[in-house]
Amino acid sequence: MAWDISKVRNIGISAHIDSGKTTTSERILFYCNKIHAIHEVRGKDGVGAVMDNMELERERGITIQSAATQVQWKDYTINLIDTPGHVDFTVEVERSLRVLDGAIMILCAVAGVQSQSITVDRQLKRYHVPRVAFVNKCDRQGANPVRVRMQLREKLGLNAYMMELPIGLEDKLEGVVDLVAMKAIYFDGPNGEDLRIAEIPANMTADAEKYREELLDAASMFDDSLMEEIMEKGYDGVAEDKIIAAIRKGTLAEQFVGVFCGSAHVNKGIQPLLDAVVRYLPAPNEVRNVALDLDNNEAEVELESVDNKPCVALGFKLDDGQYGQLTYTRVYQGKIKKGEELYNTRNKKRFKVGRLVRMNSAQMEDINEGCAGDIVALFGVDCASGDTFVSGGVNYSMASMYVPEPVISLSITPKDKQASMQMSKALNRFTKEDPTFRVYTDPESNETIIKGMGELHLEVYVERMKREYNCEVITGKPQVAYRESITTTGDFNYTHKKQTGGSGQYGRVAGFMEPDSEKDYEFVDAIKGGAIPNEYIPSCDKGFQKAMKEGSLIGAPIVGVKITINDGQYHPVDSNDNAFQIAAIGAFREGYMKAKPVILEPIMKVQMTAPTEFQGNLFGLINQRRGVIVDSTDENNTSTVNAEVPLSEMFGFSTILRSSTQGKGEFTMEFLKYGKVPNNVSEELQAKYKEEKAAGKK
Repeated sequence: MAWDISKVRNIGISAHIDSGKTTTSERILFYCNKIHAIHEVRGKDGVGAVMDNMELERERGITIQSAATQVQWKDYTINLIDTPGHVDFTVEVERSLRVLDGAIMILCAVAGVQSQSITVDRQLKRYHVPRVAFVNKCDRQGANPVRVRMQLREKLGLNAYMMELPIGLEDKLEGVVDLVAMKAIYFDGPNGEDLRIAEIPANMTADAEKYREELLDAASMFDDSLMEEIMEKGYDGVAEDKIIAAIRKGTLAEQFVGVFCGSAHVNKGIQPLLDAVVRYLPAPNEVRNVALDLDNNEAEVELESVDNKPCVALGFKLDDGQYGQLTYTRVYQGKIKKGEELYNTRNKKRFKVGRLVRMNSAQMEDINEGCAGDIVALFGVDCASGDTFVSGGVNYSMASMYVPEPVISLSITPKDKQASMQMSKALNRFTKEDPTFRVYTDPESNETIIKGMGELHLEVYVERMKREYNCEVITGKPQVAYRESITTTGDFNYTHKKQTGGSGQYGRVAGFMEPDSEKDYEFVDAIKGGAIPNEYIPSCDKGFQKAMKEGSLIGAPIVGVKITINDGQYHPVDSNDNAFQIAAIGAFREGYMKAKPVILEPIMKVQMTAPTEFQGNLFGLINQRRGVIVDSTDENNTSTVNAEVPLSEMFGFSTILRSSTQGKGEFTMEFLKYGKVPNNVSEELQAKYKEEKAAGKK
């Protein structure tokens, strides 16, 4: 098929965990004739959904890695990426959103806007991704898509309007009413593949007219001529094309969100959703993409989605799987051709495109070229996630992706010598693929420490080591990534003087440090009259930064400090770079203790849901964990409690929650902020640190 960029859609599916993303993707593949049978995520047939191709994903019923595939809907090409819902794998979502042009935001018709929906919304806004919303699970008890629409407005501040109304709800869900065409759509056949268009049921006419008027009023804000036409002819006389064009304009400007509804599980509402994707979400050439020109002081350059310009592509995901290293790449400008040479602007290396493929989840298809706007995969390229590939002599870099800092760590020890070899192979691969998964060796204890975004994140990697590398490891107790900071201003005036025969070392550094809530570290040079010569100012800066790597309370990194130096002294013979670095380290330690240092710990945003009868238990669990309840709501006999709880109190929480709610409670959590630990915990941590230090472990 000839490549027509206006008929391409690069879309992702994002939502809170368990909202039905993978189930919806499975239906999309089926209706686009990509697969010939539907398998459920945790189906009795044991096959699992196509997009969950990892064994672990199928067993746990969750998506761990994003998967990509290409489908044809009518005469449009849709590159679809299914992303994980669990917040521990949030980097997969970030990576996908960076390269997508539009998104389907899925919400549960019962639970509505949940904590992860808020995170997804923030991510979509960060990358300026236009979206349509799909209210799934309308067949479940307590479903109310109109209420979810209101939550989209109130909780996320979106300009959301119903595009469809459900015909019946819960177990009476039959189909949907299309408010643009003013027709009822029913989904017949064993898998809902036969669409039957009919008149709107009489009992729904009034509601349909009311919501259509609302929709048209909102759409007319993006097209003056539509507004005039409504005023002249009324709501019934407006052409469908005109309404679609106005809604598309609003959606592309991120000022309008159309709300569709249905239930993927019972095969209702997916085909109109696919129509919405091609109607309202942008083609690659309708999105503004910029690169930074590395030869021109990183000036922004607008990229054009055309084939006859130099190639600019972004490698957004690495997968070192059964076929060798694959680099998922989005082509922004120009073409990638098999056999041609590309240049990696980060490592400044040229490489030849040996094999070019298109991924269909775990299956692949060899292709000869990838055009502007396409998503393809390169084989055997030595690169890191986020690298830019170019051709034609340009030296551009795409802006980097947001990568959150890991908050939890765990020590791992291989069980035997063979496992030790395999462990290093596995860790090498995982750290390359996932920027939020870090590994380092503790220099004191010589233990290998893995760091990640949550317990599940690390658990999955330990399990993958066992399954994919036959490498069993013993894990230590999870450790929280503590930080230290200061609470008040502290002065310093430190002289470093050493005379060992010959030229000695001399440097005096004076000034003050103060808390900084905006930045982790800021250095201000307020030296006047050359008390410290200019050449030694960077040495002072370097010394302070070295000192901040390890605080004196528990040896954790120090954050949130602004340091100003305003006086000092040097010696024409004995002063040098090293002397001023040591003087700055000494000065920092002097001022640090005066600035009343404290220990900070990661505070998590926790959302728990359980039947209302267990609400008291939920409150109790939070109180026992030094948590603060932010709010709680009761809807449809389900209690939702939002709270802020220190991460160190949340280890093993899923088992405790299950036993306190007879297995009916669920929770999600994500990193919120760093907060000061209470005095008793601070004392405990300091005592433990001193003990370990005395024993030589630190």
